[in-house]
Amino acid sequence: MKVAFLGTGLMGLPMAQRLLAANIELVAYNRTPEKLAPLAAAGAQIVTQPRQAIRSAECIILMLSNAAAIYHVLLTDTNWHTLSGRSIIQMGTITPIESQEIRDAVVAAGGEYIEAPVIGSIPEAETGKLIVMVGAESKQYQRHLPLLQHFGSEPLLIGPVGSASSLTLALNQLIASLTTSFALSLAFVQLQGINIDLFMQVLRDSKLYAPTFDQNLQRMLDGNYANANLPTKQLIKVTDLFISEAKALGLNLNSIEGVRQILQSAMQMSRPEDDYSSVFPAIREWGDASGE
Repeated sequence: MKVAFLGTGLMGLPMAQRLLAANIELVAYNRTPEKLAPLAAAGAQIVTQPRQAIRSAECIILMLSNAAAIYHVLLTDTNWHTLSGRSIIQMGTITPIESQEIRDAVVAAGGEYIEAPVIGSIPEAETGKLIVMVGAESKQYQRHLPLLQHFGSEPLLIGPVGSASSLTLALNQLIASLTTSFALSLAFVQLQGINIDLFMQVLRDSKLYAPTFDQNLQRMLDGNYANANLPTKQLIKVTDLFISEAKALGLNLNSIEGVRQILQSAMQMSRPEDDYSSVFPAIREWGDASGE
């Protein structure tokens, strides 16, 4: 099978590299051509237009920034007509309604569509340890399982299209909320003069502990937010998607809306491309920033 990979940003690049490492024939497209250089060096066919990638492959993987980008790359009048007989695997984070609408458009063009969004960051993408959640029919899941296993060893069938997108939003809400909560406790302990190692020892031995705390601890202590595993701007994007979907369900959103404000402050204090652990100075230095 020849695979087209559309979208080779922070996550897409290492995912595409894993396919090449498995000797899968790959054709790649990215809006920013410079990001394709490592794939070209590894043997991928590089194209300058998405339709060239779509026409040359039986399976098209999408790792694009949002639904608007998917429509622009996949569902223009020119490209939509090339989808007949092809399988589309959408692996980015979008809302369930967006995923279902894209599925309907793909099916109307004579193609098939499944969603397979992921949880994890760059290290997991590089090592094939992403959590892959699949929204599809059972037969579709089984057919594409060998391909998806290059990204994570145990892709999970969640349910029909839309269900995996919903679950991804729920988990991303936890990423944002857990990280800001940990940053708040860490800042409090620091300012109270409590030994950080003792704080972490107690935390690790408790049922409150989550591995993401250790993943972010050293960045927060060092103030080193460059070379992001997950950029703050990306986490704000998916948080906004969650808020939009949860609002339609009538849920109380006070907690996540507060988290969203902290993420926005972090982006203003540093750079949008910095790692999301930069919520720490946005919390710790809040008094200084607000003139208190």
